[in-house]
Amino acid sequence: MSTLLEYYRSGGAIMHAILAVAVMGVAIFFERVYTIVLRSKGNSRAFIEQVVKAAEQGKSAEAAKLCAETPGAASHIGELVLKSQSRSETDLQNVADAASMTALPMLTRRLHYLPMLANVATLLGLLGTIFGLREAFGSVAMASAAERSGKLASGIAVALNATGFGLLTAVPLSVAHAWLSSQAEAAIERVDEFAVRLINALTTRNG
Repeated sequence: MSTLLEYYRSGGAIMHAILAVAVMGVAIFFERVYTIVLRSKGNSRAFIEQVVKAAEQGKSAEAAKLCAETPGAASHIGELVLKSQSRSETDLQNVADAASMTALPMLTRRLHYLPMLANVATLLGLLGTIFGLREAFGSVAMASAAERSGKLASGIAVALNATGFGLLTAVPLSVAHAWLSSQAEAAIERVDEFAVRLINALTTRNG
């Protein structure tokens, strides 16, 4: 722990800014994990099959109740489609499209902040490198011969530590964005598939 604190302190004031970026990134990551992964966990393949099967059997009220009791974008859209008074394919598709416009953006909201924060962390690290090198060479020019090596080492430490901390923040944020984006895309594909199958089940049953 003392080594980490010393590493942090020797990076200079820019380390505080990079730490703030890291904290924001972690907060967004966990909030998105809850929304995209945990909250949509109930909209699994088994859930979709159960609702579609109930709709095919004419048990729309039972399917709607199951959707109402299950959190997630797919269940929200399914509930609105099942509770629609019309059984026209066009009307049901309009209901599904309208519901998707409010439910699906919830899955991708704030995801774009992660790569932005990764870039900011990298740039702050480079800025810390410039400050560190400027301090190093400025101190060497003004210091006595006996003090030059210590001043140079201190300035280089600021430069390297700031760059390293910026990259240590940027890389996980970039990986987190890629993973969450893939999870959001998979969830959206399940929602689209579910809406199409549910509408087909309802219209086929009505026909």
